[in-house]
Amino acid sequence: MNIKAYKVNSLNKRPTMQRPHHPSKEEIITLAPMNRLGLADIVLINTLDQAELALQTLLTHDVLGFDTESKPTFIKEEVSSGPHIVQFATLQKAYIFQLHDAASTRIASQILTNQKIQKVGFGLAGDHVQIKRTLGVHPQNVLDLNEVFRNQGYIKELGVKSAVAVMFQQRFLKSKKATTSNWANQSLTESQLVYAANDAWAAIKVFHALNV
Repeated sequence: MNIKAYKVNSLNKRPTMQRPHHPSKEEIITLAPMNRLGLADIVLINTLDQAELALQTLLTHDVLGFDTESKPTFIKEEVSSGPHIVQFATLQKAYIFQLHDAASTRIASQILTNQKIQKVGFGLAGDHVQIKRTLGVHPQNVLDLNEVFRNQGYIKELGVKSAVAVMFQQRFLKSKKATTSNWANQSLTESQLVYAANDAWAAIKVFHALNV
C-alpha cells in the first residue's frame, strides 16, 4: 500500500495521478502489529513538579504528537465535560496531562498555545472545540494529518489505524474497552495510559514518515 500511485494514460503516455488505495479493515487485520510505547515510556503528569519538568523537555521539540481523551457520553444531546486528559508525544516518550489538576492544566495550555511547537494528530476538529470550551484557550500551530492525506488524494478520512497501515504496512492496536472508559478518573489504568500515549505517539511517527 503506497501513499501515491500512478498510471499511464494510453492516449498521451503521460503519467497521471490515480486515487491512492484506502486499506480496508480486512486488509489491516492481516498486517503485523506495530510496536508501541510501554509504561516505561509514558510519563503521567498530575502535579506541579511533574508538569514543569515535562514542560522543560517538551519545549526542546519542534513537533509533538497530540491528542485528547474525554469521558464518553451515553445520553442523547449530553455535552461532554472533556477533555479530561491531554497527551503529547515525542518519538521516544509520551506525556499524559490529567486536567483535574490545575497545574497540569496550566502547563498543558502553555504547550497548546505555543506557536513555535507544531502539534500533529488525527481528527482534531472536535479536540479544538472541547479545548476551547473547557480550557478557554485556542490551540496554535496544529496540523491535522487527515488534511495531509486528503491533499495526497485520499477521499475518505484515514485516521490513525489506516495511516499506520499505509505508511508502515503495520496494524495499529487500539483497545475498544479503553476507548469508552472513564477518562475523568483521577487514577488511570495501565490500559488507559498505553492507549492514550500511543494515540499521540503514532501521530508523530506518521508525521515523520510523511516528511511534510
